Parts: sequence; structure tokens; C-alpha cells
Amino acid sequence: MKGIVRDERGMALALAIVALVIVGALVAGAFFSATQEQRAGTNTRGGLQAFGAAEEGGYEVIDNWSSYIPTYNTRHIYGVGSPLDSVAVPPNAPGPWAAAAHATGVYGGYLYKLNGELYLVDMTGRDSTSATNAALVQSGGGGRMRLGLIARIRPLQFQTPAALTTGNGNTVGGNTVINGTDQVPSGWPNCGPLDSTRAGIRAASGNTVTISGNATVVGTPPVLIDTSVHDNTFSQFGGTSYTQLAAQATITLPGQNFATSIAPAVTNGQCDRTVQTNWGDALNPTQPCGTYFPIVHITGTGTTTINGTQGQGILLVDGSLAIQGGFQWYGIAIIQGNLKTAGGGGSVAHFFGATMVHDSVSVGSNQVTGSANILYSSCAIVRALEMTQPGALMRSRSWVALF
Repeated sequence: MKGIVRDERGMALALAIVALVIVGALVAGAFFSATQEQRAGTNTRGGLQAFGAAEEGGYEVIDNWSSYIPTYNTRHIYGVGSPLDSVAVPPNAPGPWAAAAHATGVYGGYLYKLNGELYLVDMTGRDSTSATNAALVQSGGGGRMRLGLIARIRPLQFQTPAALTTGNGNTVGGNTVINGTDQVPSGWPNCGPLDSTRAGIRAASGNTVTISGNATVVGTPPVLIDTSVHDNTFSQFGGTSYTQLAAQATITLPGQNFATSIAPAVTNGQCDRTVQTNWGDALNPTQPCGTYFPIVHITGTGTTTINGTQGQGILLVDGSLAIQGGFQWYGIAIIQGNLKTAGGGGSVAHFFGATMVHDSVSVGSNQVTGSANILYSSCAIVRALEMTQPGALMRSRSWVALF
């Protein structure tokens, strides 16, 4: 039987076309997959760069906090304006943005004060591509990451078991009142609940406290002879030494007779912090210098005399201190020499907060006479610490991604 020969001409062309289609599809798929992989890799790299820039920016704020304490710490402490009002970090950011290390991107953001101790660093980072391409930023391209870091003030580990702590004996006379009952400075809002009553005077073991005239010492107990009081009580405050604290001083002056020169200074409606005799305005907390809490360091082993108006913050005196007239200090005072006071000039107290007198420079008793009162105030102490110390990241879960 004769076989039938089929006409198969043209099949090679059809098979070639099918093969080309299949190969083209495979190549297109490979190109598509590679492009997607490249885009995913670029996006991942951009995201990581942006994250690194934002993280670097947040840590830069924490690391350089000490240089910006007057700006960061004093945001609306007296309830003027919203506590969520922000300050740009770093200064003038995010325009212009600050460059991250190794040209990996830029960062900028804001610092929010949540309360007296807690802060939110809201930091945005952008990758290197979007940092140099304005058109890309306008179109929403490029890597961007926004982080929130929670920081809190790192205060001194400052123990305040008494209104007056001293390493030597005390002579209290005149109409003086030394009171360990917690006091709220006049006109100071947002101080919180009163603290428990402290001792009036806390002295090292082996010393005496002589009370004469109409002087009064109030506290629980009025006089505490404490065997734990020693040299380190006046020179070491947790992990911070007196020397380290002095190195942080906002104002450093040699010991002298300041007479009546210590007073707030306001220039063009702004607190003039360049004036070395401007130590804040505790008597008028809502005025321009009311939020200024400097660390004042008086050097030298001699006696410094003050008969000025007022000051607030942390006062460090290397030598002895003589207070006259109506001068008032709000916060913490650490005196390495003797303390001598006279009169009150109609003021409520010479010291409002916590006063520590080492009596290590010249031998003798602290003389507190006239109407020169020394009062314990937890609000003055806390505010002095909050306004003078840098921030630090929370130990656990200090950052979170913000959207």
C-alpha cells in the first residue's frame, strides 16, 4: 500500500517562532525579576541608610545635650505654651539637613519636652540618593525613616536628708529658722506633691549644734548626728564628682566680694546669659530669666561675700561663703569651706532647697544668725537638677519607628 506523504514544509519556521517567543518570555521574565531584585535591593539599601542616618541624628542629640542644656531643658517648665512645643535638633534642622557620617544620608528633626524629666526626640533620616536629588524628594522617592527616641534627664544622685548638711559644728542664733519641712517657693507652679519632712540640720558624728537666742530648728528630727557623713558626702554624688560638676559650670568666677551685683539681667526682652552676675530669676519665674538655672562655680579658697538679690540652680563654692542682706539662693548649694550668714533683709530665706557645707578649708563653726533662714524645698532641688543636667536614653526600648 502506497504511503501518503504529508506536506510538512514551513514547520521549522513555526517552531522557531515559538521558540523565540518562549525564549523572549524567559528573558523578559529574567529581566523583570532582576529589575525587581535591584529595586528591592536599592529600597533596602535606602531604607537602611535612612535608618542609620536617623539613628545617628538621635544619638548626636543625646551626645551633645550638655552643649544645649539652656535650650533643651527650659522648654515651658512653667506651663507657658504647650509642653509639646518643639525645638529643632540639631539647631536649624531640618532645613538645612545635617549630613550623616560617610555621606550615607542626612537627618533632622525635633525635640519635645513631655514633662520635667522625659523628652521625645523625633528624628527623620533620608538616604544618600534623596539627600542629593530634590526632584526625587518632591516625587516621594528615596529612602526615608522616622524614629522616636525616649530620653530622660540624668540627674545627680543627690541625697537630701536635711535642709542643712554639714561636716562640722553649727552655731545657730538670732531669729534664724532652719526648717526641714518641704516648702514650695512662692509663685512656682507645677511643683507636685510635698515631700516628706527632712531633718533640720544633719551633722557629722562628733560635732555639736549650738542653738541660741530665738533661733529655731525644725525637722524630723530637728538635729541629726549622722555617722555616714564624711568627706565624700561633699565631693561625690553617685557617679559624678564635685570636680566633674564644676567642669559643667555655666558660670565660673573667682571668689570675691560681689556686694549687690548678683541680679537678673534682661536685654531687649531676653534673659542676657552673657552677664556673669546674672544667676536667674527665682522670684519672678515667668519673667525672661525665670527659666535660667545656671551652675555657678566660685573658685579660690578665700571667702566670697554676697549681698545681692537672688540666684537659682546649683551653687558650687570652693572656699567659704558669707551671705549678707537679702540675697536668696534657690536650688542646691555645696560649700567646701565655712558658711556665715547675717540678716535676711526682709527675704523669706537665704537658701531655698538643700545646703551642704563641708567646712574643709578653714576650721570653725558655721554661723547662721539674724533672720537668715535655711529652708528645705524638694521643688527647688528637683528643678535645679532638671534644668542643669543632660539627657540620656532610656535603658529599655529607647526608640520606636514612627509613621
